[in-house]
Amino acid sequence: MRTDQLVALLAADAAPVRRRAVSRRLGVALAIALPVSAAWMLMAYGVRRDLIEAMFWPMFWVRLLFGAGIALAAFVVVQRLARPGVRVRGAWLGLAAPVLLIWLLALVALLSAPAEERAALVMGHTWRSCTVDIAVVSLPMFAALLWALKGLAPTRPALAGAAAGALAGGAGAMVYALHCPELAAPYIAVWYVAGIALPVVAGALIGPRLLRW
Repeated sequence: MRTDQLVALLAADAAPVRRRAVSRRLGVALAIALPVSAAWMLMAYGVRRDLIEAMFWPMFWVRLLFGAGIALAAFVVVQRLARPGVRVRGAWLGLAAPVLLIWLLALVALLSAPAEERAALVMGHTWRSCTVDIAVVSLPMFAALLWALKGLAPTRPALAGAAAGALAGGAGAMVYALHCPELAAPYIAVWYVAGIALPVVAGALIGPRLLRW
């Protein structure tokens, strides 16, 4: 069989891809996995007892928006990496912006605090568990997003896996924030960023093996 005949045969039953098919697939994966992550957080850790009161504190919303900003930017990056030939371009800046902003807030907080209080602002009371807890809460979303990417066409699997990890980690940080008692910007800048970085690294390592065509 000649090449042109083979191409014609393969294209005979081709149908146009539905608009926003990638976004829908990723959205379905999140819609299924996010409640699982929330349920796990509720069973394993529980919601902080003063949640209603905490909702009136600005840093509570800064922490939520930090995770949300990473998740939203990562969603844009993932859906672009899931399609061959689509450039990520400035979406990388959107992914970096929340981290840079929380680092800036942390620097201001540390410089404004007395020297003897700075270590406590960074370490808080739950630093030993926070990073791993965020990664664990994000795990259902991480697995669902990798499944969704497996059915798409990423040509840069390491980057696609890392971006999926950032999306899962950012969303996981949002869910975990409903439990976490820590509100200091230096704490968030270290341990929340580390918790999100774990699925990012895992995605970069798993992506080339799992997402290859």
